[in-house]
Amino acid sequence: MTESEFETLAGAALAALESAFEAVLPDADVQAKGEGMLEIEFEDGSKMVINRHGAAREIWVAARSGGFHFRHDGSAWRDTRDGTELFAAVSKLASQQAGTPVVLSAP
Repeated sequence: MTESEFETLAGAALAALESAFEAVLPDADVQAKGEGMLEIEFEDGSKMVINRHGAAREIWVAARSGGFHFRHDGSAWRDTRDGTELFAAVSKLASQQAGTPVVLSAP
């Protein structure tokens, strides 16, 4: 994947995650922080940070339960450890932090 392709795919994924969070968790503080980073602050004050990492061509997620790396496989962003799709993984992580079910839909 070229740098340009990565930037396009990662940018679209982050924008979709931002929209999905705003639609599903209106009480969370969702902010785009500069180029390529999204910060979600939950009602309890905990945070999740999602950002693109150009050198590795990955999207990284930092949540209360740990750090996760996602690489595009040609059709979807997948966890580099267990293959979980990005939106499914972030939904699970957000549910744990929010204390309520969160389902983020991929576009």
